[in-house]
Amino acid sequence: MKRKGFVWLVVLMVIGVAQQTALAQEGPTYSRAVGGRFGVANGITYKHFLTENNAIDGIVNFQGNRNFTIFKLLGLYEIHRPITFIDVEGLQWYYGFGGGLGVYRYKDIDENGMAWSFDGVVGADYKIPTAPINLSLDWKPTMELTPESGVRFDGIGLSIRFVF
Repeated sequence: MKRKGFVWLVVLMVIGVAQQTALAQEGPTYSRAVGGRFGVANGITYKHFLTENNAIDGIVNFQGNRNFTIFKLLGLYEIHRPITFIDVEGLQWYYGFGGGLGVYRYKDIDENGMAWSFDGVVGADYKIPTAPINLSLDWKPTMELTPESGVRFDGIGLSIRFVF
């Protein structure tokens, strides 16, 4: 039931942002975008460009299964660069770093606590030139400090955002 509530939250947010399409930027670049991130952890993402090539990306992640749940806020600083070996308007690649803070819960042993991590990111970003839509496919390796210390390499995600 919680998953349905999350899906409805994302749908309502997308509808609200879609109503702002009159303000959407046309062309291959954008300054702000909000949408969903789907992968190992699902969530909501907001990207804001500070300059033409530097952006911050805030992500609210939700991840869980029968034995474990985690809710985490992530902040990433990203550096965007053009892709020069193919000529696709609106396509660029990016890399960056950041961190996460949240809460976790092991259901089977009823343990919970703070979740901390350092995160990296590398990916491709595409702004559809004729629509207010941005797509990103990235890989986000994570060095978890808690609840389980170690490095995770499974953070592949697809972000679909509305540009405004």
